[in-house]
Amino acid sequence: MALDLPQSVLFCCDHNAVRSPMAEGIMKQFYGTDTYVQSAGLKNDLEIDGFAIAVCSENGVELSRHRSRSFEEMEQWGDQLSSFDLIVALTPASYAKAQELTKCYHLELQFWPISDPTAQGETRDAKLAAYRISRDEIIAKLHERWGEPR
Repeated sequence: MALDLPQSVLFCCDHNAVRSPMAEGIMKQFYGTDTYVQSAGLKNDLEIDGFAIAVCSENGVELSRHRSRSFEEMEQWGDQLSSFDLIVALTPASYAKAQELTKCYHLELQFWPISDPTAQGETRDAKLAAYRISRDEIIAKLHERWGEPR
């Protein structure tokens, strides 16, 4: 049974360059403006990944304008962790950090173990296939949690 959409969701991963931007973009496309959706990473040391852009564009999700940001930068720019109803961590490290940063806040924290496509495949086609698997895992989790897109 699908749950009601929260008012705000933060997706997080290690670099905010692959999984969390994909989750942010896909959720925005699926559920529109009913929910405030953002993403962040433990670090901001990478730009948005070209393979993530490519596999999301196959589904009509635009990621090329995404700018990676860390938890610290997110808060500096005005998005406080305490203001989110739900934080979804997509990596074990980001889950641990989110637990640490939110231990005094009243919000829901979930871990969705989405596979890391970045070290998979040696050819372009093999790499794209790995990124599609991660994208499809995110889509499945979104459907499981909130039902079919609106």
